[in-house]
Amino acid sequence: MRALRESVDRTPPSRERYVDLLRALAIWAVVLGHWLVSAIIEDQQGRPTGRSALESLPWAYPITWIVQVMPVFFIIGGYANAASLTAHRNRGGDGVSWLQDRSARLVRPTTVLLTVLAAGAVVARVLRVDPEYVRMAVWVASIPLWFLAAYLVVVAAAPLMVRLHQRFGLRVIGVLVVLVALGDVARLLGPELAGAGNFLFGWLAIHQVGFAWRDGRLPFTPRTWVPLMLGGLTAALLLTVVGPYSISMIDVGGQHPRNASPPTLALLAVATFQLGLLMAVRDPAERWLRRRRPWLAVVAVNSVVFTIFLWHMSAVVLLVGLLDTLGLLPKPAVATTEWWLWRLPWLLLLAVVLIGLVALFGPIEARSRRIRRRRPPPAGPSRPLTRPTLGAVVTVAAYAAVVAGLVSNTVALRTSPYLLGLPTAGLAAYLAGAALLRLLRTLPAAGRVFGD
Repeated sequence: MRALRESVDRTPPSRERYVDLLRALAIWAVVLGHWLVSAIIEDQQGRPTGRSALESLPWAYPITWIVQVMPVFFIIGGYANAASLTAHRNRGGDGVSWLQDRSARLVRPTTVLLTVLAAGAVVARVLRVDPEYVRMAVWVASIPLWFLAAYLVVVAAAPLMVRLHQRFGLRVIGVLVVLVALGDVARLLGPELAGAGNFLFGWLAIHQVGFAWRDGRLPFTPRTWVPLMLGGLTAALLLTVVGPYSISMIDVGGQHPRNASPPTLALLAVATFQLGLLMAVRDPAERWLRRRRPWLAVVAVNSVVFTIFLWHMSAVVLLVGLLDTLGLLPKPAVATTEWWLWRLPWLLLLAVVLIGLVALFGPIEARSRRIRRRRPPPAGPSRPLTRPTLGAVVTVAAYAAVVAGLVSNTVALRTSPYLLGLPTAGLAAYLAGAALLRLLRTLPAAGRVFGD
């Protein structure tokens, strides 16, 4: 608590506290959303498994226009990445060394999660648990990693995208939206894979909004947020109610095209609507956050916010396993009275488990935030990534290996009998990329070896 109070006292007056509040609220929206729609059922062997209750609650689809907060994550991520990169360059660093530094806050805690999941899978195999069932448990616990893979891609692209933003401004967003539209047409007329490029273009477009927020190209006035809110809402209604897109902004089985993976024009419209809402309440929220107690609460949540995100589905796996072992696991049908009544104790029990996980693994995130480079940033002006050095190539390759490892787990079958509960090649690629980023970040000689 003392460290939190000191952090509060050190907050500079210029800090955009609202961004930190949005990050904390978005994390809890994801956690509570995943927990609320978790439906426990039995597989063919009578063992507990799960599915999304949203498939049985079509009336809730419009609610996803508010609770689908991935666009909020990418907007505030764009703001934070632009601020961090600018500060790093002002200290004499460049985009390559920034990428190496930035990886610590994301990759280190994720490596711990994957290591624990792999070790747990090995223990389960030793205890002769069905390998396919072990894989299912690991897959559920690792659900948050699909978002991290997408986010790491936009982080790796941030140094280049910031330069494009500085030169071309909001036109970059326009180009990316056009590319998303072209991808949507390809998906609607052909196979889903035809629009795979929207995984990049869609999230980059939303991330780019954070740059505009930070540099003032989106002024917080009714002349800005009213058109954004009303225009985004109107476009979303036309695209979903009249047009070919699904109403739900959270992927539901049977949807074509899905709105979130990859992002569609409909999701971009909803993101525009959400941006208008966020801008409308920004000024009163900033004034409220100048008070000590609210800001202390926001700082406390953000000190372990990534741990909360990474481990919240592991809490589901642990609680289901414990209750099933004790013979106390309810499995009411979705949308029944019993199912709704079970939501409150379900959330409370999951919160208890997650608190324990955060207490155990939260310090790892805290240490990751305190990591400082052991070598000073290079002197002189920063060098653009448009003239790649060996250091840039190696750094981007390390990011690519990390992302490939995460993606391999997301796309792999949920019941494959992997020895470690995760695709072996994918896990090896992730660990190799993570190790290389750590080497680049920590060894003083790395900068000389790789030409930084």
